[in-house]
Amino acid sequence: MFSIPGKQAVTLTPAAAKQIARLMQKQDSKGLRIGVKKGGCAGMEYTMDYVSDINPMDETVEQDGARVMIAPMAQMFLFGTEIDYETGLIESGFKFRNPNVVDACGCGESIKFREAEA
Repeated sequence: MFSIPGKQAVTLTPAAAKQIARLMQKQDSKGLRIGVKKGGCAGMEYTMDYVSDINPMDETVEQDGARVMIAPMAQMFLFGTEIDYETGLIESGFKFRNPNVVDACGCGESIKFREAEA
């Protein structure tokens, strides 16, 4: 939908691809669907859900056994995002490095995108 020929909508670090492939196998899933929804203190939140059926309207990114689908309404917000998986002493999880984000809350769970110019 918002793709550029020869360029993936999102990129996965090796750590993210490994974790996504592990989750797919554990849940017997065809991949993870990534999206955005209204919520959180900054206005928007990322969503991740297991996928049992691939929607042909989704943008699909495959890497090293991992498959990520991007919901059509989220494609313009996620284009150019790098998805990483970080492991720490207190918490572990996916991190989104999104060039389209202009602000985020302190915990990093909620984001704000640039307003559309008229």
